[in-house]
Amino acid sequence: MPGQSLEVAPGIIWIRMPLPMRLDHINIWALEDGDGWTIVDTGMRYPETVDVWASLLAGRLEGKPVKRVLVTHMHPDHIGMAGWLTRRFTCRLWITRLEYLSVRMLAGDSGREAPDEAVQFYRAAGWDEPQIESYRARFGSFGSSIYTLPDSYRRIADGDEIVIGRNGWRVVVGTGHSPEHACLYCEHLGIFISGDQVLPRITSNISVFPTEPDADPLGDWLDSLAKLRREVPQNVLVLPSHNDCFRGLHERLAYLEAHHLESLNRLRDMLSSPIRVVDATEALFQQKISDAFHRSLATGESLAHLNYLVRRGEIAATTAANGVNWYRRP
Repeated sequence: MPGQSLEVAPGIIWIRMPLPMRLDHINIWALEDGDGWTIVDTGMRYPETVDVWASLLAGRLEGKPVKRVLVTHMHPDHIGMAGWLTRRFTCRLWITRLEYLSVRMLAGDSGREAPDEAVQFYRAAGWDEPQIESYRARFGSFGSSIYTLPDSYRRIADGDEIVIGRNGWRVVVGTGHSPEHACLYCEHLGIFISGDQVLPRITSNISVFPTEPDADPLGDWLDSLAKLRREVPQNVLVLPSHNDCFRGLHERLAYLEAHHLESLNRLRDMLSSPIRVVDATEALFQQKISDAFHRSLATGESLAHLNYLVRRGEIAATTAANGVNWYRRP
């Protein structure tokens, strides 16, 4: 149910916030913080979210003020309501630097036409002209899914210790899904707020975007999985941003690693002859993706796997006369 809440540990309220998409919810965490609350992630900007927040603030959250809003990363389902909450309670936004600056950059695209570099990026991936026109029509929509951010923020960074109420939480930064994703680990409670860095039943999108076409987010992601295994114990209760809370962190990390290594092997099997990004997408997702939003995600993830192999010298890319990139073994 929209706004359903549950106390998962003393002073930690699990709130399930609705989303207007196929993935129909995000988990938000309200942490007791003295005479108020620290809120971790916020939901996406749309009318039902505002209604749910108003009900929660008057009900389950007992009318106590929000003292700070801590956002794990830049995606609209996490940061969309941050501006609304920080203004309502005159409190600070706590977030890593790269996530804050990335949101400001994307929000600044509102009202712009799709840049030529971005159009060429998707043409190089093998998109046809109707697909590119659909992208042009959707470009710049990020700003409509978030409330305007505050013009200043409190920076958090890897290794920081944040005292919330009676407990200390260590910031553990991961990369690959977003530029500088902040997870939170409380050793005293044995709880790990994982955001989208570790999810129990779905895999986080690992994508290359037009702003950095040669990026290696999959390499960053695999490094982050190894880092989490080193820094966060196996026996924690994991509070993820989607699906349900779970235990068995290290088994899940091993599964996520194996999933992507298997995808890389499927690509290697294909590369006996040259392929495009759109060919890799069919191999990795094993289904035809028709809607524009998921096509963008699948294209970005396919390119992340190809770039991983390029960076390690296993394959090379050449550009044909029509602007399409072809990947082949050297």
